Amino acid sequence: MYNLALFLQDSADPAQIQRAMLAMFAILPIIFLVATFIIVLPFWFICKKAGFSPWLSLLNFIPMGGLVLVYVLAFADWRVVPAPVPGWTPQPPYPPQPPLPPQV
Repeated sequence: MYNLALFLQDSADPAQIQRAMLAMFAILPIIFLVATFIIVLPFWFICKKAGFSPWLSLLNFIPMGGLVLVYVLAFADWRVVPAPVPGWTPQPPYPPQPPLPPQV
């Protein structure tokens, strides 16, 4: 708190400002990488599961690109074949039926 109070005074020490800026520039790339990972990774998997190229997830770096990507995913025909639903197998009749007589 003491450093923050000194930093907010009218006569700030240039060395303190330099240290604060250096700390900020050391932390900002890490924050940027984490934010990029949080945003791009889910879109990567969604695009892959939808049958599109996962590289479309990089549209999030373009301003308004993420919004375009959401609309593309929402209104496009997904090229994924749904998994077949297991059909109902009928039970054999009970009691077992006698075999058919041979046809002549």
